[in-house]
Amino acid sequence: METATHYLAVFFSGNPSNLEGMDLKYVQRIEKQFLLYAYWIGLGILSSVGLGTGLHTFLLYLGPHIASVTLAAYECNSVNFPEPPYPDQIICPDEEGIEGTISLWSIISKVRIEACMWGIGTAIGELPPYFMARAARLSGAEPDDEEYQEFEEMLEHAETAQDFASRAKLAVQNLVQKVGFFGILACASIPNPLFDLAGITCGHFLVPFWTFFGATLIGKAIIKMHIQKIFVIITFSKHIVEQMVAFIGAVPGVGPSLQKPFQEYLEAQRQKLHHKSEMGTPQGENWLSWLFEKLVVVMVCYFILSIINSMAQSYAKRMQQRLNSEEKTK
Repeated sequence: METATHYLAVFFSGNPSNLEGMDLKYVQRIEKQFLLYAYWIGLGILSSVGLGTGLHTFLLYLGPHIASVTLAAYECNSVNFPEPPYPDQIICPDEEGIEGTISLWSIISKVRIEACMWGIGTAIGELPPYFMARAARLSGAEPDDEEYQEFEEMLEHAETAQDFASRAKLAVQNLVQKVGFFGILACASIPNPLFDLAGITCGHFLVPFWTFFGATLIGKAIIKMHIQKIFVIITFSKHIVEQMVAFIGAVPGVGPSLQKPFQEYLEAQRQKLHHKSEMGTPQGENWLSWLFEKLVVVMVCYFILSIINSMAQSYAKRMQQRLNSEEKTK
């Protein structure tokens, strides 16, 4: 116990230079794991925190990581990738496994930590709407938040709601309010763009914090995360990928020209997994990688701009309200 406390004290002090040999290796390993967990939790928070429009970090980071592990597992017939360089880079172990031994469960187990940390981050990102609505209900003040104002309008016009979107929001609100913990769990366990409404509902009706956060954490970090993992792993399993590439080649006219870059990309990935990338990579990989990198950059820029736009609109609204209140007092 004292040794573990000593390692943690050295780690958080940021000065492990006074350790030598095995002690330093342990501290470096703890630091690496801590940063890895913080990275995935941070991406999860960005995905659901609700600043402007959420950054879809599952599509940009976690999904591709799970897909890469899946493709590598089927190619290497193993998930025992050398560490390092894993998870920064995936290469096959020197002793490859027997073909056909890779199972769905082995791949799920390999990416469980990353996926669960991301899920925990998404649960944490759902807390701001809950705290905002709870504070507004306790203080009696009306927060400067469009979603909360829409929620109050929805409650006022609940009986006259006709359109599908309003009825869907009311259904979520009624489920959370009447069923409680299991209603929140049900909403958090499936891809649900209306879950912010569940957080606002829980805050507005003063649902206990651990009831809300516990159900959200279980739903997002365990149930929903396993559904998403299984979907990605099945989609990128070896036979499905081969069928998709064959289907692209069967498209009349442009099929062969579209199929070739994907075949070259997959072959380049196989060479990298077997330490053969130095022999040269096909040119088809370059533009596919370039395209995905630019997509990531565009979506990150859009996320930043949406935050700036949301803050500017909020500031302009506060200024307008201030001017209106000053005119009324004159």
